[in-house]
Order: sequence, then C-alpha cells, then structure tokens
Amino acid sequence: MSDSPRSAAADRPVPGGAPHWAQITGLLAAHGVTLVLDVGGNTGQYAGALRRNGYTGRIVSFEPLASAHGALEQAAADDPGWTIAPRAAVGAAAGSVEINVSPESDMSSLLPMTATAERHLASAKPTTTETVPLTTLAAELPRYAGASDVVFVKSDTQGYEAAVLDGLGDTIARVAGLQLELSLVPVYEGQPDHLVLQNRLAGLGFTPHLVVPGYWSRHYGRMLEYDVVCFRG
Repeated sequence: MSDSPRSAAADRPVPGGAPHWAQITGLLAAHGVTLVLDVGGNTGQYAGALRRNGYTGRIVSFEPLASAHGALEQAAADDPGWTIAPRAAVGAAAGSVEINVSPESDMSSLLPMTATAERHLASAKPTTTETVPLTTLAAELPRYAGASDVVFVKSDTQGYEAAVLDGLGDTIARVAGLQLELSLVPVYEGQPDHLVLQNRLAGLGFTPHLVVPGYWSRHYGRMLEYDVVCFRG
C-alpha cells in the first residue's frame, strides 16, 4: 500500500454516517438529557449529527476560531433549539489565550503539536495563531441551563479536555453525562493520557457507556484517539 501523504481529516469518519450516532442519541434519550453543551463545536459536525439522529433537545455550541464560529452560526441559523455561544475557548479559568490554528480547523488546539505529530500529520501543522477569549463551563452553565435541565457535556478540544473538566468546578454536580475525546498517543504537548482521564471520570462517579473508535492514522500505523461517553452510575 502506498504511504503517500494524506491529510489528517481524511483519516476520520464522516459525522452522521456511522451507527454510533444513533447509540449516542439513544443514550441521551435514556438519561433524559435536555441540554447538550457542545464544547469545540467547530463548524457544527457534532450538533448536526445529533439532530440527524433524532436528538431534539437544546444544544449550546462553543467555538474559538473566527472562521469556524461563523460557519457554526450559519449551520444553526434555522434551528431555534441550537444556540451558538459568543466566540471563546473553554478551559480552566477565564481570561484570554492564543490558539494554534491548523489548516484543518478541527485540528487547531490551545496546546502546541508534538514534534512527532508535526512530522506525521504535516497537513495539520498549525500555520498561525489567534488570540481568543477564554471562559469556563462553571461560568457558562448558569447562563444556559435551567434548574430542571439534564446536562450533557461533549468536549472535543484537541488535548484540552482536562482543562475543560477543571473549569467545571463544583458545577460538575449538574452534569449527568460527558463525552470526551481521549488520547492513546499524544498529538499535543501536555495532553494527558487516556487512562488518567478515565480514572478521573471514575473518581467523579461517571462510568463508560459507549466507546467510539476515533482517529486512525496510517502514518502512525495505529489509532491515536477515541471518544468515551459516560454517565453517572
């Protein structure tokens, strides 16, 4: 088989076209989820797939990149149950931060790529930066969640999942379930290993209900990441 260069995005499945989407929306329904906080909304792939697979509850998407945020607003324009939060990254503390912008926008990260990733995933290597506001889910959740809402948090933040969890603080008690992208191989510097985050989730009372195979790279010759969907109990 040829080992010719291939974009990182070409290694990923197309959102909405795989059976796990119906499994995710089935879990949201089974747990009575009424509000999905879509952290790292990019151009709306995740939220759109939820809609196409039957989720009818509210969605709030967060996205820091200017171009992706504009596309996200367009994607949600005709959906009254889908809110786009003001452009910001989500992390452990409020402020501002530089994001490393990749030509493949869903590979952009607040963390720098490792040297190995830059070599193997050359088409995704960041080419510029943007300074963006930084917020926390502890600050945002009261703005969007009512007292009776059952909240689900999805975080696809390219290695920044631990900081997103940090930023929940005590409001983690309001969260019924989470979907996190976890790393088998570090693509970004400082990215925690998947077992560290799995153990952290277990300590918070969350158990895995679904594992979704993720980014398979021909250049590494292995899967680099996967998603885990967890709920309490």
